[in-house]
Amino acid sequence: MHTAKQTSSGFTLLELVVAMAVFAIMAAIAYSGLNNVLIARQLTETHSEQLHQLQLAMSWFARDIEQIVNRGVRSEYGEILPPVVGNDFEGYLLELTRGGWRNPANQPRSHLQRVAPFENVLLDGVKAVEIRYLGADDEWRTSWPELATTGNVAPEVLPRAIEVNIDTKQFGKITRLMRVGR
Repeated sequence: MHTAKQTSSGFTLLELVVAMAVFAIMAAIAYSGLNNVLIARQLTETHSEQLHQLQLAMSWFARDIEQIVNRGVRSEYGEILPPVVGNDFEGYLLELTRGGWRNPANQPRSHLQRVAPFENVLLDGVKAVEIRYLGADDEWRTSWPELATTGNVAPEVLPRAIEVNIDTKQFGKITRLMRVGR
């Protein structure tokens, strides 16, 4: 008598262990790749936000500088001040008179606005800010207006251009040269 041999139709234990090991390796690689993509996305968003902050700060400077008008103002003591005053000795970098003051209700007032020094954080991570002024003689100055030898303000009222140098932690030193509005 011949007995029929039973054949099994399943996987061996070794085959299951190998299949699970291959699947575990593939899952680890997929997770690592997805994690790297998420980290890169977060870094890109952070860098993009920092760049947006920088562009906003520079456009703020550019808007004010390009709208400078040649009109002095009187101080609270009645002294006539030039339209642009810039130095670091007084504790501020720039004071100016600019046009472009919106008047949507057509009130009886000037379109000019004196932009006095005020503190407003435009950009985080700034190590230093330097402003230079280009005179009519093509010489750069660190303060404006240049004092004449007699101690009076020099007759040259507006600089030709203003250079803004910002040293940041994220981007290093950034220089922007802007033409002064006339």
